[in-house]
Amino acid sequence: MASEGGTRLSDESKNRRRIAQNVYKSKTNYMTFKELNLREEILSAIDELGFEFPMPVQEKVIPFMLENDADLVALAQTGTGKTAAFGLPILNMIDPYQKQVQALVLSPTRELCIQIANDLKNFSKFLKTRVVPVYGGEDIRTQLKQLDNTPQIIVATPGRLIDLIDRGKVRLENIRYLVLDEADEMLNMGFKEDIETILATTPASRRTTLFSATMPAEIARIAKKYMKEYTEITVGNRNSGSDNVSHIFYVSQAKQRYLVLKRIVDLNPDIYGIVFCRTRQETKEVADHLMRDGYNADALHGDLSQAQRDTVMQKFRIRNLQLLVATDVAARGLDVSDLTHVINYNLPDDVEVYTHRSGRTGRANKKGVSVSIIHSKEKFKIRDIERMLGKKFEQQQIPNGLEVCKKQLFHLIDKMQNVEVNEEQIAPYMTQIMKQLEYLDKTELLKRFVSLEFNRFLDYYKDSEDLNYHEKDRGPRKERDERDGRSGGREDSGDKRFRRGQKVRLKVNLGNREGINPKRLLGIINDIVGDKTISVGDIEVTNKFTFFDVFADQLDKVVDSFAQQKEITLAAARESSGYQEKQESPYKSRERSSSRKKPAYNERENNRRPSSSGRSSERTNGDKPWRNRR
Repeated sequence: MASEGGTRLSDESKNRRRIAQNVYKSKTNYMTFKELNLREEILSAIDELGFEFPMPVQEKVIPFMLENDADLVALAQTGTGKTAAFGLPILNMIDPYQKQVQALVLSPTRELCIQIANDLKNFSKFLKTRVVPVYGGEDIRTQLKQLDNTPQIIVATPGRLIDLIDRGKVRLENIRYLVLDEADEMLNMGFKEDIETILATTPASRRTTLFSATMPAEIARIAKKYMKEYTEITVGNRNSGSDNVSHIFYVSQAKQRYLVLKRIVDLNPDIYGIVFCRTRQETKEVADHLMRDGYNADALHGDLSQAQRDTVMQKFRIRNLQLLVATDVAARGLDVSDLTHVINYNLPDDVEVYTHRSGRTGRANKKGVSVSIIHSKEKFKIRDIERMLGKKFEQQQIPNGLEVCKKQLFHLIDKMQNVEVNEEQIAPYMTQIMKQLEYLDKTELLKRFVSLEFNRFLDYYKDSEDLNYHEKDRGPRKERDERDGRSGGREDSGDKRFRRGQKVRLKVNLGNREGINPKRLLGIINDIVGDKTISVGDIEVTNKFTFFDVFADQLDKVVDSFAQQKEITLAAARESSGYQEKQESPYKSRERSSSRKKPAYNERENNRRPSSSGRSSERTNGDKPWRNRR
């Protein structure tokens, strides 16, 4: 039951919520708010907001808080109506004429703090109760002035609240109700010590209510230490996701991740969602690419000032933006209604973070989709998330260009069918329009109308590549032996290609004197080859040369790339386990004419012999290659 970001709701918002409530009613036989023994003033405010039927978490929590004095741990997903679940009974129980802080609500972020305060103000519209939010990122003098007239309820972020306590402006010794909202998020954001500091300033007689989407060990520890014998209420399965969210994933090569993202967005023309990235830098890059490619997108990350953050969020809330590209930290506490998609550009390292991401869609009984873009080696992460959520993920094929164009075409047709025509405004121009287009028949007119908007998609996706990752079909063992030049007796062949998985030892004419180290070498290879999938291993730097291994099936690409370099020479190293002095090189076409018989992998191969390193020529199978990434 989140508000739309202000103290008043628009008629459109109220209608959307009434529809959601009616859908919920049609699926259940649950009670109405009038059966919950709430004050008439509160019921009037709820009715004005468009609510009649409580959501599941509200049905369970409100009666418990009104009828019991025990502490409570409530586990429910984000967006399931938790604010009303604790806010309505607290408003029902506090004394609006008692001029002291009676209830404290802690939230992890500024946005959520403001959201909760606005909701409580809406619920208490016909009461004399004062609600004041205090949070960082705003001039503290404004909040000090608001606190001059003591409120009954304070909604706060931990850091700003401690500041106000230290200044003597907030006193918590008389509070009766304490709520920790999104408690798991507060712990994830490093507020553990702040929470414990605040709890230590509150009276032992308080009633504590803790709301969380998941129940990690730290939450259980805080509950055990700071709460009296508490009751646990779980809506849905513990640590599970919303039933209204479908979970799908696409498998592609890592380097094609951005192209896959564009396909997903193009396949869903009305998408309104959040794209989650791992780092600030990746967030900036993805958002910049999307904006440059013509998408309504922007970034939300920790490098933004509070004013910039507010601007981005306001544009997203009013749907001037379709896509918000964000890190997990920056997106914590965001409360935006009606998201259709959550896209995991990268899967989170912490499986529980996925629950919070996916919980941002599929709210208020609406359907949502959580999409993950992975590469083949991340499938185990999908299985881990499936086990934790108790839900099955569906692997789908990345749509091809034809599928995207078809979807965009019929979306355009649907928009044309449903457009609202203002007869009065368009009437003065119709005569000239009809005269100018009279030579076109209906079919030709439709073709031109569709082409006007649609040609750019057709041009872009013409001859588009297949982005799906395909497992290589290695075939039966006998066929593989024949393909690799091996017979059943494994006879040696002097001109056979390298066997699959075999490593080749190479060297470049750069060493310690040029300031080379393994990290710099990887950067050089990455710049020259331009392929981060190249596996480079067993790097050894000497004074004049640097030696390293690559897999034989990637050798061609490395050799061809270095052949264009004038300053750096790449050559085979005698230390290679695959190098044989008398073996004819399989790359003979690239060898320089010479009386010497050793294979050379670059036309600028110098005549210097590799310095002796004393290394064993044998490579151990347990070597883990460096990934060619900076």
